[in-house]
Amino acid sequence: MGIFSKPPLRRIKGRDDMPEGLWTKCPDCGAMLHQLELKQHHQTCHHCGHHFLLDAHDRIQMIADRETFEETSAGMISANPLGFDKYSDKLAMMREKTRIDDAVVTGRLQVGGQPAMIAVMDFKFFAGSMGSVVGEKITLAIEAAIKEKRGMIIVSASSGARMQEGMLSLMQMAKTCGALAKLGEAGLPYISVLTHPTTGGVTASFATIGDVNLAEPKCMIGFAGPRVVKETTHQNLPPGFQTAEFMLEHGLIDAIVPRGKLRDQLARLLGYMMPA
Repeated sequence: MGIFSKPPLRRIKGRDDMPEGLWTKCPDCGAMLHQLELKQHHQTCHHCGHHFLLDAHDRIQMIADRETFEETSAGMISANPLGFDKYSDKLAMMREKTRIDDAVVTGRLQVGGQPAMIAVMDFKFFAGSMGSVVGEKITLAIEAAIKEKRGMIIVSASSGARMQEGMLSLMQMAKTCGALAKLGEAGLPYISVLTHPTTGGVTASFATIGDVNLAEPKCMIGFAGPRVVKETTHQNLPPGFQTAEFMLEHGLIDAIVPRGKLRDQLARLLGYMMPA
């Protein structure tokens, strides 16, 4: 065998018996990450900082002071107002798969000792789309914040309004924004956290009107996708278009906060912004 020839690869015994689902490849740096490592780092790559999708309950656990979270509006599920084919079956499948009732989880909590209401969207439920239940749960959480004099935190991750509910889903844009206006009139803070991806009617409504808008690194923020924008405008898009870094540079968001530092940042902001 020549000195530059590669020896044949040897098959590792027992490799076929290795359980599936233990390892994930980082799409940014290519590192192989064990599920335990991902969990310890809040579903982020500890090599390059890539942020993977995070379940709503895992995010709440990451943000809330220990044993302070109390879920609200649990058990609320969407109907099928338009008679959309197999929509009810798909919702039932999503509920079974994700173990949540719809694409948002809401509740009371404390962050650094500061009282707040929180609404966390979960992209794994119907791509985080906003239907009538999502809008209603967020609105009820805002109204509870006003009544109980709490700050409001909304964590967005959404493909936009849910087409299966038509106009009823679009109505949630105005309803949630109206409730947030009442929150502002009460002198209570609203902190919006945008995660990957935040698009469509969610971006065009409550996600971008926070008193402070935060975002995770490199997350996509926009109304339509970049391909649609390019085909509509017939323009070449600038580098980094629709990333959190691009939006920070152009003033849509106020800060980019890595996931591991989010809880401390929220606690500081609530400490500054809550009325005495």
